[in-house]
Amino acid sequence: MNPTDFESYDGLIFDCDGTLADSMPVHYVAWRETLLKHGIEFPEDTFYAMGGMPSARIVQVLSEQQGVQADSDAVAKQKEDHFHSLIETVQPLDSVVAVAESFRGQKPMAVASGSDLQAVNRQLTHLGIIDWFDALVTAEHTERHKPHPDVFLLAAERLGVQPDRCVVFEDSPLGFQAADAASMDWVDVRVR
Repeated sequence: MNPTDFESYDGLIFDCDGTLADSMPVHYVAWRETLLKHGIEFPEDTFYAMGGMPSARIVQVLSEQQGVQADSDAVAKQKEDHFHSLIETVQPLDSVVAVAESFRGQKPMAVASGSDLQAVNRQLTHLGIIDWFDALVTAEHTERHKPHPDVFLLAAERLGVQPDRCVVFEDSPLGFQAADAASMDWVDVRVR
């Protein structure tokens, strides 16, 4: 990924999990271990397809599909707590972090994530890059989540940049759909 490819944009918006932070494998471990305690299966391909969806919604969808009774909010909190205990194992996704570093202080940049603010803050702090960004927009900040464009539109608004002048760095199909719906160009950063 060559940073010069993005010089024409006025604002850069990055997803966190699987984009700046190579945290998806860590999230999957936390999900798998938490959901098994509740009798819910979560195949890895389904996990990646649901990337960008808030945790409580994931629990709700899976429990309904599998006919399992579960308190979506409580199970989501257990998963988030488990993930937080594993955050120190998260590594940067170097190619994306290099792009952010090259525009640090030169262009407005935001993180827009379906994760909760605490998880995003902790990951970006752990990676040593939290102060690179002018805005953080997370699951708590919007009513609708990816594939709806709200998280990206709010990020652009907070940056003071028109949506069509932003580029989004993403790793999930729901994120690509959200960027399209926001009239933003996007970059698929997936390495798998």
